[in-house]
Order: sequence, then C-alpha cells, then structure tokens
Amino acid sequence: MRGGPSVLGIVLAGGEGKRLMPLTADRAKPAVTFGGTYRLVDFVLSNLVNGDILRICVLTQYKSHSLDRHVTTTWRMSGLLGNYVTPVPAQQRLGPRWYLGSADAILQSLNLVHDEQPDHIAVFGADHVYRMDPRHMLKQHIDSGAGVTVAGIRVPRADASSFGVISPAADGTRVERFLEKPADPPGLPGDPDRVFASMGNYVFTTKVLVDALHRDAEDPRSVHDMGGSILPMLTERGMAQLYDFDGNHVPGESAAEHGYWRDVGTLDSYYEAHMDLIAERPGFSLENRRWPIYTHPGQLPPARFCAGGIASESVVSPGCVIRGQVTRSVLSPGVTVGPGAVVQGSVLHDNVRIGRGAVVRGAVLDKNVEVPAGATIGVNPERDQELYTVSKGGVIALGKGQRVL
Repeated sequence: MRGGPSVLGIVLAGGEGKRLMPLTADRAKPAVTFGGTYRLVDFVLSNLVNGDILRICVLTQYKSHSLDRHVTTTWRMSGLLGNYVTPVPAQQRLGPRWYLGSADAILQSLNLVHDEQPDHIAVFGADHVYRMDPRHMLKQHIDSGAGVTVAGIRVPRADASSFGVISPAADGTRVERFLEKPADPPGLPGDPDRVFASMGNYVFTTKVLVDALHRDAEDPRSVHDMGGSILPMLTERGMAQLYDFDGNHVPGESAAEHGYWRDVGTLDSYYEAHMDLIAERPGFSLENRRWPIYTHPGQLPPARFCAGGIASESVVSPGCVIRGQVTRSVLSPGVTVGPGAVVQGSVLHDNVRIGRGAVVRGAVLDKNVEVPAGATIGVNPERDQELYTVSKGGVIALGKGQRVL
C-alpha cells in the first residue's frame, strides 16, 4: 500500500479439494473453472489487487501445473513498481517433507517474508467466490493493535461443522474462542441459530505470525494448520480480533450482492453458486466494472447462435456455437451444442461438445467431455448413479474427458 504500511499477500492454494471430485482429479481446487472464463483463484487475487495489495505469493502443492500456468500467464504485474503475483511451489526448504498443513506451508516459505520485510501479512484462502475490499479489514487490524484479525461471516448454526467458528467476546470484536469445525458450537448472543464462520482470511502483524509459526513448529501435538493451530493459539493469548464481513462495502456492488460469500468446496455448493450467477437478480454479478474480477480473456471469437440455436437465463462464453436450446446454464469457452440438443440447468467447461438431439440436465461437465448424439444425462437417475458421480443434492458430475455412453 503506497504511502502506508507495507503488506505482503500470501494466498493458500495447495488444497487437494477431495469433496469437489471429479473436477479436482487432474488439478488443484483453486484452478477449477468458475463462471465460464474464470478460475477460483481469480476471485481472491482480484480482491487483493483491487484493494492495493500488489505483492502476492500463491503457495501451491497439489497437482499445481494448471494453477501455476494460469497464475504465471494471467497475473502479470508491473515489475517497474516492484509489484508481482507469483506461484510458489512446495520446495522442502526445511527438510525432505512436503507441507504438513497450511501453517507449515507458510513456515516453509518464510524466506518470502524475510525478503519483503512487510509490516503486515494478509493470508487469504484461494477457493471462495466473493468480493471483498481488504483495506477495511487492514485498517481495523491496525487501529485495534491486534496480533491477528480474522474475517467472519454469519452462517446458520446447522452449517457450522464445515467451518472454523469464531466466538466473539462481549465487546463484539475480541475473539474469545476459535473452534475448528465444531459439532455443537454456541450460537451468537441474541441470535442463537447463527454463528460467525471463519472465511479463511486473516491479517497478521508480521512479528506475531512469525513467532506463532515457530512456536507451532515446536509443538509435536499440532496439526500445523492456520485454523486448527495458529488461530486457537493466538486466541488463547488474547491477540485475535474479529472482522465482521457484513461491514465490508465494495464499490459498485448492488444491495442483493452485499455480503455474498460462497465456499464452493462441494459439488452442490459449486453448482448452486453458478445458479446464483444466472438469477434475474444475481446473488453475485460478474459485471461490476468498479471492482472487476480479472482473468485471462483468451483468443476466441464471439459466441455464435446458428439457426434454431437459443440461450436464455445463461452465461455464454466466447467461442461457443449454439445450434440447440440452452436454459439456465453456464457455458465456458469453446462449447458446442448440436441441433436439437437440450441443455438445462448445467455447467459446461471448456470445449464440451453436446451432440445432435442429446439432453443434459442438472450436470457439471468438465473440460473436453463429449456427449454423443441422442445421449442423455440427468434424465434417468438410476442409470446416472451407475455411470457417473452424483452429489447428495443430485448434481451429476463428469471429469475431464470422461466418456459418455
């Protein structure tokens, strides 16, 4: 931040993403396509860059080639000003071992911190869909004098077991307890059916984070995780503060979008977030020019609609050729829909081909899947269960290049 405190951004992008299989069978979760032309990592990087955090390290590990390539080719900052976004693969700097957890990933990458010598470090997750101005959170962190500030969002108490849960003290900002994925967390005062869930976004005072990482490394009982180890440690020492995401305001956002944040770690949540894009009043809009989500635009012609081809309530990317009927769907670049084909409520990744007369409903088809003429997906539930991955919510998913019978 020019003229102010120096901030280093660290994006944790090494997640395996098992719950998002088969989309993560060949790539890290942050590299999964979202919204047609984006990757999940583009959302956190866009938030940091729009918020003037312009020196960013993306820590990768699991099947990272696709992610490394995307970050390297897309996120090119001004070297003249010393700004950068760089992928940092696991390097075994502390011995012959890979990252043991997210805290260990930062510990093994402290050379980045020593090189930059920032006043503060913004540690953000890489696989959520949202807009956030991190400058608000940074200001609160500095004004409060906290060692760490953790972003929290109110979610139903019934969903708390999927998140780290923040219990605020009576003043509403100091963190009294931090519980990692608890089975039965306490509700909020005055709102017992809701809790503050951690968004996986933290701002640390640099010395506090470095000291905590070294303490954690010496603890043989630790799981070496940010939410499971570092946050509970600093909470016990009275050094953690809550940042309420509801107070974050992003330029250009609509009232319907305010406070939107989705953890797209499962097929159902991934699918539902796509449906949010195409609603009449989108829960999340890709059209905010005052706070854009950046990505690589690609070199493709505009989408083409041939005789009989129609699309309604849908996102259609460049390079698509539509000869059939598409409704309530999101199409990535290069998708083709043959004559008489029907695509309803589906998410189609790059270069998916839907043959003549085929029917696809309620499905997520990864890159290069080809649906032959006359084939059906989402029509016969029993057959789909036998052949494909089907989520708890009934979303049918096919992996990259998977064969359709």
